[in-house]
Amino acid sequence: MSETQVENPLPHAILENDYATQWMGIEVLNVSDGQAVITMELKQEMLNGFGIAHGGMIFALADTAFALSCNPPEGSEETITVASGVDINFLKPGIPGRLLTASARRVSQQGRSGIYDITVTQPGTNGRTETVAEFRGRSRTIPKPKSR
Repeated sequence: MSETQVENPLPHAILENDYATQWMGIEVLNVSDGQAVITMELKQEMLNGFGIAHGGMIFALADTAFALSCNPPEGSEETITVASGVDINFLKPGIPGRLLTASARRVSQQGRSGIYDITVTQPGTNGRTETVAEFRGRSRTIPKPKSR
């Protein structure tokens, strides 16, 4: 690496300007082509009126893992991969103070279209891992928008 090049300290190029991910306190544990594992502590401001995780917070965590898994970690000058559609099934409530983990993996990639599965888990009271939600994302690779 030359003196003029600066190594990107972020684990993924799209995190540089991702203010939502920063606000949520998401940490990247692992990211590679077609896979990502991230965590987020479920804070009080992320709860709904029932005192459990707001569904939008669980969705946002899974969506972030989806984005990280379907875009190259180093970024691309020519394309971005975005969601063309998603489905989420909420299976257990997210409990305040617990560490949620979203694990994403590519299921299929055909041309510009892909399918990704993301599982959101939390530690259970019995020491076992509980599945909080299952998210399936459909992706589409498109030309990178021109800067304004």
